[in-house]
Amino acid sequence: MTEPIISPAAALEAVAATLPVRRTTVALAGKRVGKLDVDPVKGFAAIGGGNLAPPSANAQVTRMIAEIDRTNRLFIEAGHPIAVFLDTHEPGKPEYPYPPHCEAGTGEEDLVGELSWLDGAPGVTLMRKDCINGVVGTTDLATGRNRLFDWIAGNGIETLVVDGICTDICVLQAVQALLSARNHGMTGPLREIVVYEPGCATYDLPPATARGLGLPDTAAHPQMVAHHIGLYLMQASGAVIADELLLQIS
Repeated sequence: MTEPIISPAAALEAVAATLPVRRTTVALAGKRVGKLDVDPVKGFAAIGGGNLAPPSANAQVTRMIAEIDRTNRLFIEAGHPIAVFLDTHEPGKPEYPYPPHCEAGTGEEDLVGELSWLDGAPGVTLMRKDCINGVVGTTDLATGRNRLFDWIAGNGIETLVVDGICTDICVLQAVQALLSARNHGMTGPLREIVVYEPGCATYDLPPATARGLGLPDTAAHPQMVAHHIGLYLMQASGAVIADELLLQIS
């Protein structure tokens, strides 16, 4: 007998009560600050942009794009550097368990239209990665050097603000890898990682939808619950979860 499907709202309430996330306001004035945007590309964030993009308008993704746009303009005005991961895969090379996505030359690997202005903007560095984990994906296999670590050290970044998509996948893995690398002495001056929650989003595949598509129950990915769990795991790993950023604009 098929078990009843719990509503996303009820599931979120139960998970949040069991695994609480503490959101806070983070003041950035006086700190050596940088920002990392994880994969705000068409293949993940443009409506109908690809296999892993929202098929229709999605409020959480829309909010993410708007907040990345707004905060990046403030960071640039304040003179803070920004790095942007762009998921970019070799055509035909799979990344299980996901279907083909963001393959080079398809356009899916390019910045979502609302953020295309970042390409060439002052203080913005674009970094293409070919796997989920952006720290791994920005490591040069020939030399062992890591482009993200070099960027952090070169800009003297002590506090790194991270946002992007997906909260519980690419953002989570980048944050956890950075926290481990920091503790291992690989990230130079980096001391603090702040995850900006309004600038994060993930995809929505409720259990009922997954079953309707003939997918196994393990493919279910209710958006709000997955988003919360991603935040919880980053918090549990040592990141600060922010719902507001206070910047001092000179």
